Amino acid sequence: MTQLSVAPAVAKPVAARGRWGLWAEHDFRRLWIGETTSGLGTAVGHVSLSLVAVVVLNASPVMMGVLTAAAWIPWLLIGLPAGAWVDRWPRRRVMLVSDLALMLLFASVPLAAWLGVLTMTQLLLVAVAAGTAKVFFTTAYGAVVPSLVAESDLLEANTKLRSGESAADVAGPGVAGVLSQVFGAVSGLLLDSVTYLVSALCLRSITAVEEQRAPAERRGIGGEIAEGIRFVARDPYLRTLTCFATLANLGLNGIQAVQVVFLVRSVGLQPSAVGAVFAVVSVGGLAGAMFARKVARRFGTARGLLLCQLVIAPFIVLLPCAGRGLPLPLSVLAWAVAVGGVVCANVIAGSFYQSYCPPEMLGRIRASASTVNYGSIPFGALLGGYLGELIDSRNTIWVMSLVLLTAGLVLLAGPIRTLRDFPRRTEA
Repeated sequence: MTQLSVAPAVAKPVAARGRWGLWAEHDFRRLWIGETTSGLGTAVGHVSLSLVAVVVLNASPVMMGVLTAAAWIPWLLIGLPAGAWVDRWPRRRVMLVSDLALMLLFASVPLAAWLGVLTMTQLLLVAVAAGTAKVFFTTAYGAVVPSLVAESDLLEANTKLRSGESAADVAGPGVAGVLSQVFGAVSGLLLDSVTYLVSALCLRSITAVEEQRAPAERRGIGGEIAEGIRFVARDPYLRTLTCFATLANLGLNGIQAVQVVFLVRSVGLQPSAVGAVFAVVSVGGLAGAMFARKVARRFGTARGLLLCQLVIAPFIVLLPCAGRGLPLPLSVLAWAVAVGGVVCANVIAGSFYQSYCPPEMLGRIRASASTVNYGSIPFGALLGGYLGELIDSRNTIWVMSLVLLTAGLVLLAGPIRTLRDFPRRTEA
């Protein structure tokens, strides 16, 4: 099993880095550049894939739900063994191979379109294969950050990384809209492909050395998977966060499944305007990432997470009012505020996982939790698509927004409500 050191020898003390903080670290800069670049491609590709399905292939709401679900079904199929494998393998190598696979997969869509053979079946296959690669990438990514920075710098690292991703989310939808308007929707997927190559090159240039666990320490895959599941199931904080995220993802992805259909067919926006809406919403995500450290310091990590999820995220209920009772700009602004709360909470929760869980088990623990909470995503997407066909996209967003709000009751029922700050590392 691969194990990464929590505080690598190359990391400089905070005082030595001065005002530059983690920007002074070569390896962290490379990781940030690679992930921010691929984040831009992902943001462009996400909007472009939906526009290809809706505008080029005339997909129905049900089919949009199926397409959204296809990208997340791999978590249900291989999420648990992927966590055990990632803990055994060199984690940066897993990320690099995943990047190269994603590059080839997304390049196949514009190629097929230019050859005149693109079909919905291909989009679904690409979504499933890309989702499989992202299972491995996401699991390894969450476990590799502690190998590049000291434990005391994890919140700063996650804030910077998420801020970069959120900045890419701001630019991505606008870029996707412009590319779709000028060169066609499939052009955004070509850009997405190129950004994964950049990410792979950046990962290749990181110099930190990964340490290998001795083969004698390894157990069977089944035993290692069970160990990760038990850790999450028995820990009251991880169990609460996992249950909350499961219900929240159900609601969020029910909304996501029909949001492009809603904006194009119910609100009447053009592709470039859809991109602009997503860009504005992503500004909220960027703000949430940038303020995560301040929120955690001012209110505490546990209270800060509760503030984001119980006070800020409920602004999402104003989204379906767009064009009916509420001007579109105000509805989009409320949507951006809600996304900011979600992103801020994700930064805090991600840092908690990395500073709390045993590093040699981090891949399995994250995979165990992610298999459950990401596993609800395809169900949310399918439910959103089905409801979009049955009661229209606007009413579907109403229903799924209420589902998202009920997820907050899980946090209030757990032990997190009694804490100011999350605890630090525990023993396996």
